[in-house]
Amino acid sequence: MTSNGSGVGVIDKAAMVLSALEAGPASLAELVSLTGLARPTAHRLAVALEFHRIVGRDLQGRFVLGPRLAELSSAAGEDRLLAAAGPVLGQLRDQTGESAQLFRRQGDLRLCVAAAERPVGLRDSVPIGATLSMRAGSAAQVLLAWEEPDRLHTGLRGARFSATMLSGVRRRGWAQSIAERERGVASVSAPVRGPSNRVVAAVSISGPVDRLTRQPGRLHAKAVVDAARALTEALVRG
Repeated sequence: MTSNGSGVGVIDKAAMVLSALEAGPASLAELVSLTGLARPTAHRLAVALEFHRIVGRDLQGRFVLGPRLAELSSAAGEDRLLAAAGPVLGQLRDQTGESAQLFRRQGDLRLCVAAAERPVGLRDSVPIGATLSMRAGSAAQVLLAWEEPDRLHTGLRGARFSATMLSGVRRRGWAQSIAERERGVASVSAPVRGPSNRVVAAVSISGPVDRLTRQPGRLHAKAVVDAARALTEALVRG
């Protein structure tokens, strides 16, 4: 194996396609831009991977990671992110006193894939499996902030946050929102990165503005960033 690849060109190129899709859906033009492959090559590989259900399509016809990957992961008995998420989110909830969630992007939505709810009192409850908008909320900001410029520009259409706000997210390494997704709710989120350093998920805490204040990041950014870092390390170690 060389530093440029395994020596099996078609496998290396297919891996480039899958790595490009790790951060979310991509059109053929976006695949070409992300991988540097020639357009016919990128198309041929993506369609071949689609045949084997390793790649799929979303409602807009963009390429996405396919269901076969989840099946293989399940067969191997592991999903490192979800396996690590339970204890990490539980600790984050206990540390902050607020409900904690883990979101992954799913096309134009974000999906809650793990959660640890505040057991008593007023709370913001986001059940596992719930889909929320990518146009509002601190988790949406995190999942969009490190996207490629074209995707970022598209994602900002109709959003409750601006490009300037996302620049601040990238600079700080975390996001906050106050009544952005829902009246009276505040949140703080930080990015979880995969082995390729792409943002693959967002860790969040959320609760009433009255308790989190108008500057929830001042209270809880460090705890949320530490939780996101723990999940990143779990992925990278794997």
